[in-house]
Amino acid sequence: MAKIFVTRQIPGKALEELAKTHEVVVSPFDRPLAADEIVEMGKGAEAALTLLTERWTGELMDQMGPNLKIISNYAVGFDNIDVKAATERGILVCNTPSDEVNEAVAEFTWALILSLSRRVVESSEFADKGAYRGWEPHIFLGRDVYSKTLGIIGLGRIGSMVARRAKGFNMRVVYYNRDKDTDEEKELGVEYLDLDSLLGQSDIVSLHVPLTSETRHLINKDSIAKMKNGAYLINTSRGPIIDEHAVVDALRSGKLGGVGLDVHENEPATNPEMMQMENAILTPHIASATVEAREKMTQQAVDAIVKVLSGEKPNDLVNPEAWLSKRIQATDSSSRIAVAQAQ
Repeated sequence: MAKIFVTRQIPGKALEELAKTHEVVVSPFDRPLAADEIVEMGKGAEAALTLLTERWTGELMDQMGPNLKIISNYAVGFDNIDVKAATERGILVCNTPSDEVNEAVAEFTWALILSLSRRVVESSEFADKGAYRGWEPHIFLGRDVYSKTLGIIGLGRIGSMVARRAKGFNMRVVYYNRDKDTDEEKELGVEYLDLDSLLGQSDIVSLHVPLTSETRHLINKDSIAKMKNGAYLINTSRGPIIDEHAVVDALRSGKLGGVGLDVHENEPATNPEMMQMENAILTPHIASATVEAREKMTQQAVDAIVKVLSGEKPNDLVNPEAWLSKRIQATDSSSRIAVAQAQ
């Protein structure tokens, strides 16, 4: 019976099923764990099911002990794990992408776009305070999204779903990727632009890129200066893609008409200046927070562990070279045993 350590309680019944055949140790704390806590509770585990709030360094992997075979990340992104260090140690890393998650994030992106453009949060707070005294022609004037230009930075699975939904608003959709995607252009009717042109032509800019050294602070003082005056900025990807200090300045000056941020540069902290701004909608990283998406993520994370412990290659493997290394080592080991027996 293998020991499996789970860093936090997660939705769904998959963990209960796993506990029928394995020793499943779940952290009793409803918060992110420090490295020493992970080691204390998880040392000797063959598998770890972790959240993006836990940082996995090579040192932490070593402290967990030589039995660790897989780190199954309960997230689509995996920038919280040193994948290179895991690969060097022969530890498999898996994540949990799915249509359920993609659809949830795409839907939430649109929730932010519409809430921002129609000032839903401001007007709701106004009504909650009892300030509404009757219909007025100038109260909480917003902006149409119909026939406007939506700029999508990162036309991957989620970005494509966001683009597909824009058809209902008769929007012009432009996108920027490192590479053009002619198939998506034909299917979705989207138009490729270089980054500067996209920023300059878009009424709404939505971010859907992973966090890498290239995308960190992709949206900064210089890039914001290239945007249309009064444009909206939406981020449901990773917080550090945006330089929040530059965004605050742009909101104050009116260069940006508003922002909708589900992720934050110094998460879990939210920018205190933006918290006071009426044209900033800040949510606590809930874009994928639907019952369907989160239960699917749990099942995927558990399935990956079950497969690895059974000697099978898991789905959604981030570092396939680690699997290949294990297979080569196993083959070499079997060959040596066969030779020794023959002698």
